[in-house]
Amino acid sequence: MQTRGPLMIEHRLIEKMIALIKNTLAGIKSSGSVDPLFVDAVVDFIRVYADRTHHGKEEEIFFRELDKRQLSETDRRVMDELIEEHVFGRATVKALVAANTRYRNGDQAALADITDSMTTLVEFYPKHIEKEDKLFFPAARAYFTDDEDQSLLAEFEDFDRKMIHEKYESLIKDLVS
Repeated sequence: MQTRGPLMIEHRLIEKMIALIKNTLAGIKSSGSVDPLFVDAVVDFIRVYADRTHHGKEEEIFFRELDKRQLSETDRRVMDELIEEHVFGRATVKALVAANTRYRNGDQAALADITDSMTTLVEFYPKHIEKEDKLFFPAARAYFTDDEDQSLLAEFEDFDRKMIHEKYESLIKDLVS
């Protein structure tokens, strides 16, 4: 398997969550309400899986190694765009959390902010994923030998093994604080 393999497999799961969000948006529009626990689940999935796990491998391993290479101007620009898009996704999730908190506290106007943030995620992720899968990942493959690619893949696996520990160590730290 190539380095892009696990990243593309993760994209398929992210797409399933985006489909769930899209379906829920239709229900929100018809019912005029949202289950805050669903929003919590969306936030947890995006923060832990899509951002920390998936984007973590991209930024902390894949992009780090690409940054050491003489990328073409186009590939450098696309990588920088992807990093900016990750930041945008984090900001959107932060806004979703704030809106969900307000909604839980009885602010019905926050429902519009929840739907706006969720709509942004539904529109953002498919384009972001397509850019990575069809444009950036194939181009980036040329910068690594097969041995380097396998080394990155091993580092991805190590990264994933540590994720569950990081998540729950953080949880305990937050609960103690």
